[in-house]
Amino acid sequence: MTQILAPGVAEGATYDHVRTMFEQDRASAGLGMVITHIANGEAQGHFTIRPDMCNGHGTCQGGYLFTFADSLFAGACNSTGNIAVAAQVGIHYIAPAREGDVVEGHAVERRTWGRNGITDVTLTVNGQVIAEFRGTSRVVRGV
Repeated sequence: MTQILAPGVAEGATYDHVRTMFEQDRASAGLGMVITHIANGEAQGHFTIRPDMCNGHGTCQGGYLFTFADSLFAGACNSTGNIAVAAQVGIHYIAPAREGDVVEGHAVERRTWGRNGITDVTLTVNGQVIAEFRGTSRVVRGV
């Protein structure tokens, strides 16, 4: 299986469950995504759009962009040391991405209260925003 976390990312005991989560994440590995940064409430990464990810319009099928954003969301909201899952998520597609494009993503946890959190993920290609994702997370005692 493809290595999702870049070397040196999510090291230390605080990130034990984050490393385990991504080691077992076949969906993210199938994208070929790489997470290049994880910090408290933040995650960054990228993936390249393959031909098999494109729809009949020649653009990246939105589900792949959603999966990528959702994976970064998971990295950010689990980076604080708690086990968190998605409670509600949504995405706005702003511009198309095409075969060969490198999609970069940046997830930032904006607000937490109690066991809840809101995390925003921005996806870009060549510095241009192509999608905005917002997720609400919920800390759980175990999965």
